[in-house]
Amino acid sequence: MNKHVNYKTEGVCAKEISFDIIDGAIMNVKFSGGCKGNSAGIERLVEGMDAEDVILKLKGIDCHGGSSCPNEFVKAIEECLKEQ
Repeated sequence: MNKHVNYKTEGVCAKEISFDIIDGAIMNVKFSGGCKGNSAGIERLVEGMDAEDVILKLKGIDCHGGSSCPNEFVKAIEECLKEQ
């Protein structure tokens, strides 16, 4: 599966997350808005990782009342994988 995603976030500082899933791997992650340092860290750490591994690592991280930029990223990945 090769797919590009633009995901509008809810309740967090980043307004949008864009990324590609190429053969099950997360590529080209870009957070728009939010904390620049944290977003850059996530972008670099997940580059090339298996989408399912990213979900396991980041799901449930809390920052703002039950969600966070990493958790919103997980929601975007899960939504994309459901569409397969």
